[in-house]
Amino acid sequence: MRTRRVHDHVHDPEGTQGYVVLVDRLWPRGVRKEALRHDLWAKDVAPSTKLRTWFHGLTGQEQSERFDEFVRRYREELSAESADALGQLVEQLRGEQEVTLLFGVRDVEHNHAQILAEVLRRRLR
Repeated sequence: MRTRRVHDHVHDPEGTQGYVVLVDRLWPRGVRKEALRHDLWAKDVAPSTKLRTWFHGLTGQEQSERFDEFVRRYREELSAESADALGQLVEQLRGEQEVTLLFGVRDVEHNHAQILAEVLRRRLR
């Protein structure tokens, strides 16, 4: 299970491997739909609008400081209101040798795709 920024994928699609899943609730800004090669858009497992706007409304330093709180809240969403969508995604990914989760934010360390990848790895064992 790998994660990769959407814009890196668009500019270098050969660097993306396996089954490609866009995991953002909103379509990435500045990217035409025909320019983004992907197998699935799993927007229902992305953070809720409320959680996304809370986290992305913080400054860069605040985001780093509050990332643990974001992780806790997002995991709660995945086990509650997004549980069905997460279960469906797990079933779709079962048997795939390689999976790449695409995300739109710039921060490659502090984002929901990292959390989702960890959750999916555990579920797919």
